[in-house]
Amino acid sequence: MKLNPLNRGERTGTSSKLNRRAFIIEIRALVALAIIVIFFSFLSDKFLQYSNLVLMTRHVAMNAILAIGMLLVILNGGIDLSVGSIVGLSGVVAGYLMQGAPVPFTDQVAYPNIWAVLVISLIVGMFFGWLNGLLVAKLNIAPFIATLGMLYVARGFAKLITNGETFTKLSGKPELGNVGFLSTFAARPLGIPLPIWVMIVFAIVFSVILNRTAFGRWLYASGGNQRAAALTGVPITKVNVRIYVLSGFCAASVGVLFTADLQAAIPNMGEFSELNAIAAVVIGGTALSGGRGTIRGTLIGAFVIGFLVDGLVLIGVSVFWQETIKGAVIIIAVAVEEIQRILERRQKLKSAS
Repeated sequence: MKLNPLNRGERTGTSSKLNRRAFIIEIRALVALAIIVIFFSFLSDKFLQYSNLVLMTRHVAMNAILAIGMLLVILNGGIDLSVGSIVGLSGVVAGYLMQGAPVPFTDQVAYPNIWAVLVISLIVGMFFGWLNGLLVAKLNIAPFIATLGMLYVARGFAKLITNGETFTKLSGKPELGNVGFLSTFAARPLGIPLPIWVMIVFAIVFSVILNRTAFGRWLYASGGNQRAAALTGVPITKVNVRIYVLSGFCAASVGVLFTADLQAAIPNMGEFSELNAIAAVVIGGTALSGGRGTIRGTLIGAFVIGFLVDGLVLIGVSVFWQETIKGAVIIIAVAVEEIQRILERRQKLKSAS
């Protein structure tokens, strides 16, 4: 079906308005980030030291990678509460394999090399994401309920695998061919921690996916209006499943990086990190109703959350106040967005009358 010039013009006008609105929201987040940096640099001389900036950016990177996967889900009008538990489960699987995995029905113990450990851990995360996608897309279970249930399932499996304990023997042995996990995934290429490089790569790759591929166009279209998108030929079910698989992939990547960073596989690892990921996405200007959001904005949101929390730690603010302040920032970000939408609606009504 071809669009007539009028429809094409209307669509272009709508798109430009959305782009301007997204730009304004991102500018707000950038201003907030600048204020945070200036504020804490006055309160602490250590805040802008190179070593501290690298440390804070490493913390940001973990949340940003997780938030990129969350962005895809929220763009479609969904939510994924299970990512924190998938972080823990994938990390535990990596630790379990590094310590030696008993081969079923034999007396043998397998010691996979580090790349096999990485692939298996990622597959575990993607599998749980795929289950989320099936529950949402095939059974029409509300994303909040489906992923909340998966949160407990994944965390339960992590605790079952470890029996509630922590795996610490991750160095491997040369004679078993499984050495290098810590040195590889906790490496610092060019003096920069690996999670920062992974964040950069993920940001570039997913930006291309969202802006240069058919899948990206389908995602934005289905997030804006699923029924209308389905009528234009968008494979809604396929999109729904894929976004949860990709979210699981991002979470599993963080699980492996966290395990190497901590030099231990902890079953509670990643607990509540889904909330930080959602906060980064919201602060970055993504609409919770779907259809609007960018990788760039999500990264800015992750830096706002990360620098704010680390700054509060640096100046000695109580952990209880940290949570309170972080929650207030999220509420303010959503409230400002809603106020702007209300004002725009009123302006439209005035123009129509």
